[in-house]
Amino acid sequence: MAKRQLLMLGIRASFHTLAAVLVAGVIFTAVFLSRNGMRKETPQSIGVSNVEEGEGSDRECNIFEGKWVFDNESKPIYKEEECKFMSDQLACGKFNGTKLLERLRNKRMVYVGDSLNRGQWVSMVCMASSVITNPRMMYFHSNSSNLITFKSLEYNATIDFYWAPLMVESNSDDPTNHRLPERIVRIQSIEKHARHWTESDIIVLNSYLWWLRPHMKTLWGSFEKLNGIYKEVEMVRVYEMALQTMSQWLEVHVNSNLTKLFFMSMSPTHERNASMQGEEWRGKTKQNCYGETSLIEKKGYHGKGSDPKMMRVVENVLDELKRRGLNIQMINITQLSEYRKDGHPSIYRKQWEPLKESQVLDPSSYSDCIHWCLPGVPDVWNQLLYAYIVEDHHST
Repeated sequence: MAKRQLLMLGIRASFHTLAAVLVAGVIFTAVFLSRNGMRKETPQSIGVSNVEEGEGSDRECNIFEGKWVFDNESKPIYKEEECKFMSDQLACGKFNGTKLLERLRNKRMVYVGDSLNRGQWVSMVCMASSVITNPRMMYFHSNSSNLITFKSLEYNATIDFYWAPLMVESNSDDPTNHRLPERIVRIQSIEKHARHWTESDIIVLNSYLWWLRPHMKTLWGSFEKLNGIYKEVEMVRVYEMALQTMSQWLEVHVNSNLTKLFFMSMSPTHERNASMQGEEWRGKTKQNCYGETSLIEKKGYHGKGSDPKMMRVVENVLDELKRRGLNIQMINITQLSEYRKDGHPSIYRKQWEPLKESQVLDPSSYSDCIHWCLPGVPDVWNQLLYAYIVEDHHST
C-alpha cells in the first residue's frame, strides 16, 4: 500500500532526515507523498500520521504545499547576535549544517539575484556556519563588488552571493548605488554577470522584485555607446525576454552533468494596497505588515503581492529549457510565503537612509513589507532547497 505521510518540517522525514527551522514561532507543515526517485521511510517521530491510500496511487509529493503550525518548543537554528554575517537590514529580534557542508565539499554554490536572494544566502550561511566551531576555519570576503564569498576551509566548500537583480545587464548592477529613478536593461546581455557564476556546482537563481513596474526601458546596444536603441516594453514581455536570454546562456554554457540549477519562485510582498483582500488585514484599510503578529490562515490564499502572469512566464521558460535537455528545478516558495504577513521587518530594520520621526510615526507608509526577518521565512526556503541538494547527493 502506498502511504501518504503528513510531516512537520522539524522531524525526520523521507528527505533523509530533513529538519526544519523555527520561524518566528511557527514551522511549515508539508505533505510528503512518495516521490519518484525517493525511497519511502516509515516515520519514527511523534507528530507523524499515516493515511492509507489505495494501491497503485501515482500521486507525487508536493513539498511546497501545506500550512504553518505553531511551535513554541523548537529553537532557531541560529541567533542573530551570534551570526556575524547577519546585517542590520535583516536582523529582527535542526537543519543539518554538517551534512550540507559535506555535500558541498570541494564545491561552489552561488546565489544569483537581488536582495531577497541575498537574504536567503545570509540564511544559508548562518545555518552552515552554525556547525563550524573554529572561527579560523571560516573565510568571508566582500570588497563592495557584486560578489560576496563565504568559505568553509575544512570542507573547501564555498557559498557565494552575486548581485544581479535583473539577471541581465542593467543600470542597477552596482551593489550599492542602484537606487535609480529609471531602470534600464540590456535585454540580450548576460555575460557580464554569468561569467562569474557559470562554472559553479550549484546555482540558485531569482529575479522578480525589480521588475515590478508597468514598463521597463530596454536597450539594444551598449551603455558606453550613443547609438543604442531604447524602447519602453511592457513588463511581463520584457521579463520573459530576460529569462529567455538567461535560458539560452545556460543551455550553451552549463554542463547539466556537473551543475545543478535552481530557480526560486517569486517572494510575495505584503504592502498596503487599496484592493487588498479583506482577510489579509482583517478588514482594515490602509494597512500593511506593520504590527502583524499572526499569519493568514485561509488555505490557498493569494494576495496582491505576487503576479501569476510572471509565475507562468517562469514556468514556460523553464519547461521549454527542460524540453531542450537542461533541467532547472523551481523551488516554489510563493504560496507558503503568502501566508506570512507577520514575517517582515516593517520599521524595525536599518533603512538605506534613517527614517525621520514623522516617517516612524507613519508605519503604514514606510514599513518594509518586502524583505524578511532572519531567523525567519527564508530559512524554510533553504530547508526546501537543502532537501533537493542532499537528496540528489544520495540518489547519485
